[in-house]
Amino acid sequence: MLTERHLEIFVALADEEHFGAAAQRVGITQPPLSQGLRRLETLLGVRLFERSRGVTLTDEGALLLPHARRALAALTEMKEAGARERAEGRRLRLGLAPEVPARVAAAVAAAPGRAGERTRLAVSTAPTATLLSETAAGRLDLAVIRHPAVLPGLASGGVVLLPTWRLSPATERTEAAGGGGRLPVAVRPREEAPAAYDLFIDTLASRGRRVETVVVPDERAGLALVAAGQATLVTADAGLSAEGVERTPATDPPLPLRLRVVWDARRPDSEGTALTARLLVDALASQAAR
Repeated sequence: MLTERHLEIFVALADEEHFGAAAQRVGITQPPLSQGLRRLETLLGVRLFERSRGVTLTDEGALLLPHARRALAALTEMKEAGARERAEGRRLRLGLAPEVPARVAAAVAAAPGRAGERTRLAVSTAPTATLLSETAAGRLDLAVIRHPAVLPGLASGGVVLLPTWRLSPATERTEAAGGGGRLPVAVRPREEAPAAYDLFIDTLASRGRRVETVVVPDERAGLALVAAGQATLVTADAGLSAEGVERTPATDPPLPLRLRVVWDARRPDSEGTALTARLLVDALASQAAR
């Protein structure tokens, strides 16, 4: 097997043109250096040095020497990159459902660092169904998803309930529209989180209300429809509002945003991930209590 030591011996002997000096430079004695050179020549199938008069490169050795230098430089860069990775802490890939409010997302992302963990965080946002598949595939370490959801062999923390608000057009605008009927509820597509979607709709209908929906890509689009007098919206974002929009607590019936942290306990580093997950759950619970 070709090793880094073989390359070091080759380059040192080419530079020093002396077995004793090359051995000292590599940090070994002369016999192991000679043995290493013979093994390298056997592996490559060529003679690298002429030894009859001093130590000089053969034509084959001169041809291969630049390759050996580049290989050693690449190995050095790899070691330096690894050292930087260790110094900067472990990489943590966190996924967040788009329904997670910005302030909550910030608290969750900051939780490991505040607890003294050295991590380099990469954060992405995706629907719950995507987060589950990405976590199961090992492309995410942790994810904050909507509950309930079918977990494909993943571990999970406790369910955290965030309070929500119902956004609706101001009374005078609703009356001016002359609709008279109940406005549809702006919702994200069901396929993003089927079980959570169904629970939300079933809860709305539990009071005997007829539930009509209009699908929106995100809460900004939902807010725009509310401001235009065409829909209502339930959100956990305490700062989401606009002119002509009324905010009331979504308590009749209660419509909390149910969140939980998931990770893959089958991975080799799952113990450390589980500890980090507890920090995220605590951060969620702290935000829910505000």
